[in-house]
Amino acid sequence: MAFACNSSPKQKEMGSRVSALPYYQEATFTPVWFSPKSDSVKQLHKIPAFQLVNQLGDTITERTFENKIYVTDFFFTSCFGICPKMTSNMSKVQEAFLEDDDVLLLSHSVTPKYDSIPVLARYAENNNVVADKWHLVTGVRETIYDLGRNAYFVEEDLGVAKSTDDFLHTENFVLVDKNRNIRGIYNGLNKTAIAQLIADIKTLKKEN
Repeated sequence: MAFACNSSPKQKEMGSRVSALPYYQEATFTPVWFSPKSDSVKQLHKIPAFQLVNQLGDTITERTFENKIYVTDFFFTSCFGICPKMTSNMSKVQEAFLEDDDVLLLSHSVTPKYDSIPVLARYAENNNVVADKWHLVTGVRETIYDLGRNAYFVEEDLGVAKSTDDFLHTENFVLVDKNRNIRGIYNGLNKTAIAQLIADIKTLKKEN
């Protein structure tokens, strides 16, 4: 899997590694390059329609992110392993774009039966999650797992058949553009990767 986290500290200061970001359309994350205005882009993989509920009890769908750039991940509130670090790093992305209405964050609970709206609300409060900027969502387990594995391709176990009985647990952050195309995947535990993600969002914002 191609992770977008190979920049040096000097490169981080300079910004993104490239003037335009590639597109990704399947689980190997092999980059493909097109002009955003190319008709070929219309044929690429897009995040499908979905319906979930956030920490405020609001219904969240793909329309929530219409004409928005967003970063997504998968977590659960009772996780004491990788999730706290992921949340801390997603907070850095929130801070970087706090005043930017074009950028949103979306974190899916992989234990939705436990992570009810009140549980997500407490987690949001404890982690300084800004409402309407960063959506922590719960819903039907099958829907969330299908999104993770078949829409965002967040798992690395390529070619391994899995069902919703198999736990979904990954540190990956995925960058999605205003047209619901995947434009990057990043290690959510890695500071350099997060800096690269922030730089790549800035590059994506310049895209016409």
